[in-house]
Amino acid sequence: MAKAEKYRLAQIVERFGGEILGDPQTPISQVATLESAGARHISFLTHSKYRKQLASTGAGAVILGRADSGLTKLPRIVCDDPYLYFAKVSALFNPPQAAAPGVHKTAVIERGTTVPASASIGAGAYVGRRVKLGRDVVIGAGCHLGDGVEVGAASRLYPRVTIYPGCCLGRRALVHSGAVIGADGFGIAQDNGTWRKIPQVGRVVIGDDVEIGANTCIDRGALDDTVVEDGVKLDNLIQIGHNVRIGAHTAIAGCTGIAGSTRIGKHCMIGGAASIVGHLDIADRVIIHAGAVVTKSIEQAGTYGGHPAENNRRWTRSMAHLRHLDALRERVRHIEQQLSLPEEKA
Repeated sequence: MAKAEKYRLAQIVERFGGEILGDPQTPISQVATLESAGARHISFLTHSKYRKQLASTGAGAVILGRADSGLTKLPRIVCDDPYLYFAKVSALFNPPQAAAPGVHKTAVIERGTTVPASASIGAGAYVGRRVKLGRDVVIGAGCHLGDGVEVGAASRLYPRVTIYPGCCLGRRALVHSGAVIGADGFGIAQDNGTWRKIPQVGRVVIGDDVEIGANTCIDRGALDDTVVEDGVKLDNLIQIGHNVRIGAHTAIAGCTGIAGSTRIGKHCMIGGAASIVGHLDIADRVIIHAGAVVTKSIEQAGTYGGHPAENNRRWTRSMAHLRHLDALRERVRHIEQQLSLPEEKA
């Protein structure tokens, strides 16, 4: 990360809004947690369980909501969404490290590819034929870009990213190390007890402002394209099967697996280690709990969890019933014993 700049509270509020309580000239040089912060740090409070840490913090300033603005005498920024505000401040203090333009002497650039003067190509990178690179693209060391790949302006590929031929990334993509974009989908057919591979001839098409985590794999389509729309955020170690479509601004946590030809709506949130079987449709603005197993389409916005996944209210009620199952069994046994007593006397 680049070296952080120094700001005063007044300068931060001038950029992002909010209200200052306390000294507006308080100097800030970095962000930190309430527990570890020092006098030049700014921290934040979003949950009541951290109020004890607020009382003892060494932070120079804090970001908090209006309902909590009276909990401390420290200089503070009061806003509607402290977590979002903190995200903006953290980005201000920790911009990505700039990459020097140019092509490393050990990189391989095949014919038919033009590298913009503003682009940066790292050591040992391979850029295939007819690749299209936008302005200010950063290709990290050891990356592999197959023939006909397109990478939009201001996108950044960290070391050892692999993009198979013909795949497209939009502008401002951020792809972390080890990600594989465009490998064959799992298409096989039985042939007298053996498996015959089905060629995967589609592409992966990724929109603008997409982030792809380390070691995440996005399979190319079997016939049509696999599509990841604008603003999608993918965590590490996610598997996305062939012909999947993920709607704009959906966020998916690590270790999730999405089988082929499933369509996920816009503005969804999918928890870690969720499993979604193939050929399903997930509506817009659906929240899926971590570890849920989705076996049928979800047609309405809402929160879903369980195995198999169902409406969250129904699932939590079922879990509550299961927790009392032992007690219910004992009650039934006792009732059965009571009912059998007259028969024994007879």
